[in-house]
Amino acid sequence: MYVKICGLTTAEAATRAADLGADAVGVVMSEPSPRHASPEQARAVLEAVAGRPVDTVLVVREMPVQEAVETVEALGFDVLQLHGRYSDDDFAVAVARLPRVWRATSLDREPELRAGDHGEELVLLDGARAGSGETWDLGTIDRGRLGERWILAGGLSPDTVAAAIREVEPWGVDVSSGVESSPGVKDLGAIERFVRAARAA
Repeated sequence: MYVKICGLTTAEAATRAADLGADAVGVVMSEPSPRHASPEQARAVLEAVAGRPVDTVLVVREMPVQEAVETVEALGFDVLQLHGRYSDDDFAVAVARLPRVWRATSLDREPELRAGDHGEELVLLDGARAGSGETWDLGTIDRGRLGERWILAGGLSPDTVAAAIREVEPWGVDVSSGVESSPGVKDLGAIERFVRAARAA
């Protein structure tokens, strides 16, 4: 089970996630989000996991795609995750410049979602309100449309992730608010419980 811990802003949280065996760490650069990271915070996260077998993912929602691509290249992220209302042309720009691009969306926004429609490496399937921690109806997922590699997000926590994995059998899981003590502040103990629960499912 591929495990991504997202919304990291400190080297301490990134190091802990990597020590526990997380496969990816995500940094959000989206100013309305309580998890928004400055370039300095992003560098601290990247430096904390440098040389380790961990994917580093830049997550953006409002940032223009050209700026997002340049940020990935300047800071050295492995993956660009475009979340929300990015167009076919935006994905074409990103895919032409970067080796790894992910798409994050919801079934509310794209009920006929098919993985790979925009040339992305994989799809992250989120709830209707990204970062809200709200749970949603997993029964609406059509795994046949999503391919073999897709990531489940939205409303997951250490207490719910195992049941969600058993119900819909994703390739990977993503958590952000579900391992926080307050908005934007990661709880290191919750990260540990989440990773262990996901691995054991």
